[in-house]
Amino acid sequence: MSQDAIVILREDHKEVRALFREFEKSTTTESRKGSIVSKVIELLTVHTYIENEVMYPEVRRLLPDLEDDVLESYEEHHVADVLVMELAAMKPSDERFTAKTTVLIENVEHHMQEEEQEWFPQVRDGLGRKQLQELGAQMEQARAKAPRRPSQPGAVKKVVKAVTG
Repeated sequence: MSQDAIVILREDHKEVRALFREFEKSTTTESRKGSIVSKVIELLTVHTYIENEVMYPEVRRLLPDLEDDVLESYEEHHVADVLVMELAAMKPSDERFTAKTTVLIENVEHHMQEEEQEWFPQVRDGLGRKQLQELGAQMEQARAKAPRRPSQPGAVKKVVKAVTG
């Protein structure tokens, strides 16, 4: 039996938060910051892909009362995607690298907190355990084919298409 979708997303959040904390340590070297951001880019690209491709469309379909929350989440992903694409083209030595990463961290932290405190409980209440496990299985399948870098075809275009129709 697969993990449920919310458990999968929370695990992703935990992994991203750990990298954020390491990035923010004053003792983290410029080289290590570059490695951290590279890993964050990969994790966020995959995470937003599986949410945008599986979780959000299914929640919209099954729980129409959460449509506004889903649309807000798409927009928050869009902001993160723009920052990720810009960071992917930068070097850790670039003047705005740390500032841009800090803005990404602030935006993603806000998004994760909203999901965990507000959205996930509503989704868990609205969907049964079996549905969440089925969504989890679909998300794991999507993860296997998800782009790892924002420059790969479809990483950002799919978000725009999902939001604009």
